[in-house]
Amino acid sequence: MAVPKKRTSLAKKRIHKSLWKRKGYWAALKAFSLAKSLSTGNSKSFFVPTPK
Repeated sequence: MAVPKKRTSLAKKRIHKSLWKRKGYWAALKAFSLAKSLSTGNSKSFFVPTPK
C-alpha cells in the first residue's frame, strides 16, 4: 500500500534546488567554453576543417 512521504523542509528544498541549478550552470559554462574554442580555432579536442 502506498504511504505518503513526509514533507521536505524549506531549507533542504533550497539546498537541493541550488545543487540542481549549479549543475546546469557548469554544463552551460563548459558548452560555452567549447563553442568559444571552436570558433577561435584553439580547440584541442575537435578537428575543424578550415575553409579555403
